[in-house]
Amino acid sequence: MNEELKNILLKVRELYMKYGIKSITMDDVAKELAISKKTLYQYVTDKDDLVGKFIDNEIAIRREEICKCFRIGYNAIEELFEISSFMNKLMRNQNSVTDYDLKKYYPAHYHKTVTARKEGIYNYILTNLKKGIKEGLYRKEMDKEVIAKLYLWRTENVHFDELFTVEEFTSVKLFVELLNYHVRGIATEKGIIALENKIKELQTALNK
Repeated sequence: MNEELKNILLKVRELYMKYGIKSITMDDVAKELAISKKTLYQYVTDKDDLVGKFIDNEIAIRREEICKCFRIGYNAIEELFEISSFMNKLMRNQNSVTDYDLKKYYPAHYHKTVTARKEGIYNYILTNLKKGIKEGLYRKEMDKEVIAKLYLWRTENVHFDELFTVEEFTSVKLFVELLNYHVRGIATEKGIIALENKIKELQTALNK
């Protein structure tokens, strides 16, 4: 992706996150970028194409941010906290209008985001489980694929169920409880110690 298109998509992101997708026209985008519609159409064919490129870019950005967690040098439990924290932040910053517009008016692009999210969570957790087993933090005898699916199922249902409000779902309290619940079911004694140390570290940081 060239730099010009990246700049366009960054501005589009600002507009969509603030006003939703439906209300933003190609004229609005061109005006915000201080370019002509003719120039804008050199990069996209129509609004549907623009929304599609916006979604592709969002998926790529999220994937890159999460992949950073795998490169920094955390152990599996620290890594899990970082990934979960990033996902929690994304959900907290979501614009409900943007999500609604995407689902109603651009169902194919919405389906792509759902598929990418589910595949991403499953693969990230599966990778994390393998790492935790190798480090002696998670139990060797567990079924990794089943645990990864259970984690995905729980995350999806907690987020999209009316049982929790957005404020509750994105709260630190629920964040810690979900990870505590997940890790204690798969951790070794060494892993439990690492988990408790990480929770203490988080609580200390919050109390400063």
